[in-house]
Amino acid sequence: MTLPPPAAKTPETPKTPPLKSPAAGRTATVRVPATSANLGPGFDSLGLAVSLYDTLVIETLPPGAGTEAGAAPHLEFDLRGEGAADLPRDASHLVVRAMDIAFARLGYRRGPLRLGAENVLPHGRGLGSSASAIVAAIVAANALVDAADRRDRQWVLQLASELEGHPDNVAPAIFGALAVSWREGETYASARVSPSEAVIPVVAIPAVELKTEKARGMLPATVPHADAAANAGRAALLIHAIKDAPALLPAATRDYLHQDYRAEAMPESAALVAALRAAGHAAFISGAGPTVMTLANGVAEADAVVGFVESHARAGGRSGAFWRVLRLEVDSEGAKVEVQPGA
Repeated sequence: MTLPPPAAKTPETPKTPPLKSPAAGRTATVRVPATSANLGPGFDSLGLAVSLYDTLVIETLPPGAGTEAGAAPHLEFDLRGEGAADLPRDASHLVVRAMDIAFARLGYRRGPLRLGAENVLPHGRGLGSSASAIVAAIVAANALVDAADRRDRQWVLQLASELEGHPDNVAPAIFGALAVSWREGETYASARVSPSEAVIPVVAIPAVELKTEKARGMLPATVPHADAAANAGRAALLIHAIKDAPALLPAATRDYLHQDYRAEAMPESAALVAALRAAGHAAFISGAGPTVMTLANGVAEADAVVGFVESHARAGGRSGAFWRVLRLEVDSEGAKVEVQPGA
């Protein structure tokens, strides 16, 4: 009798090494600038970092700190500033969600954390508050893992763009200055441009919010070819104007793709943009709005824009509290992080 061949041995499934948590006692402090996307014609491709900053402080706590057996890792929150009263204080917080993804990509899992935030960026106003939170979370997670496992800023750009959905806000938040961003397949890329020192951003922040989803929902599926061609010319001119020829900024910030379609959702912002542009200033809707930004050419024009907005508000019967007007600077550094290793 012939014996049957020995049964084939089922190969064992390789075991995935268990994820580790960042060492306890480390503290990462991240400062991220506000950003203004689009700048008129640069829809979903241009973004400028400006001198308003959110600060995030993440401290890793000892294993099991404040956590019952079998429960999710403990979280402590100290949230202050813009929107703090309305933000969740659990794992659904945007910073925690972004950190969880970043840790996992780095081969880690979140342990007990203390999260402190000083929020200066207004929410729902078109100044990149969600992009700032996502960038801060990823930069913090990257700083808290072991040095050998940390990644560079290009990795931060890829993950932040993936989570935000597009790179126009996250790129300047990471790199500072003016960011020209694009996508090749699944890869995001960005080039940094340093604006002229004469360029002074002035923002008029209204006392109302506008959700980005609502603003995007007002855009048409197609636009006339002539508008697309005109917009391409203005976007190209804007790079030259902001870097070398600020006198051309009023012409360079003319948009044909999105602002007119969104005007109904923010009539007072649209009216202010129209009035500023009629007076010769390079005004546009910041991001999805409703903040209005003007790129002034020098201190004298910046002062004139501040006075113009105040006069416009009075003429419209608005109190000074409706528009918060700030003369800012271009931020040239982007996200900054400091790490304390602990004991």
